[in-house]
Amino acid sequence: MKIDQNKYRVYDWKHFMMIHWMLNPGLVFNELVLGQRIPKVMLEDKTSNKPRFERTLVPCPHCDTLHDGRTWSIQNNTAFKNWFGLYCPSCGGIIPCLSNFTSLLLLAVTFPIWGWFRKALKAQWLAKQPERFRNIDVDIFPDPFANKGWIAYGLMFGVSMFLIIDIVTPLLTDEAITCFHLAIGVPVWIVAGLGWGYFMKLFSGKRGEKL
Repeated sequence: MKIDQNKYRVYDWKHFMMIHWMLNPGLVFNELVLGQRIPKVMLEDKTSNKPRFERTLVPCPHCDTLHDGRTWSIQNNTAFKNWFGLYCPSCGGIIPCLSNFTSLLLLAVTFPIWGWFRKALKAQWLAKQPERFRNIDVDIFPDPFANKGWIAYGLMFGVSMFLIIDIVTPLLTDEAITCFHLAIGVPVWIVAGLGWGYFMKLFSGKRGEKL
């Protein structure tokens, strides 16, 4: 698919947001359990002065459709359960997504368990997608980080990172979990989570300069 880079800004694996998704071990839960995925390529419309979350597009490599990024959202009940990729409601294809490196490691280690059922699971998942995307609406869609939304997002992020880094990882590596260790981790991840949530508020709400 040829992309007009005068009109669109391209986000791929080299963008810091994409790198964060690939490297952050705390996002394993989002990817493997919740099925939250990030497409390998996203576009930002540079010709619109709308907030960034309203001018983000996801191209389908199979039919060249430019989907509104809000197609896969909590409001549409499509933000999660995308374990095999993002379903394209235009052609029924699967839009390729980035993979978290820790997720890839866990999948590789456990492949002998789930690998036998992968094709059947993917076929069952794909059969359910048309119904999920039957009534998609992106016109009435509030900024998820507006008002106090960034606080809720930040706290959820901080809690997930605390659980993964300070509890799950030590358990897997036989490292001792002390009260001092937890007492330090709680405030650190709360502050870090709120900082990340506020950054996402600024990033998502930034308006473009209409050409």
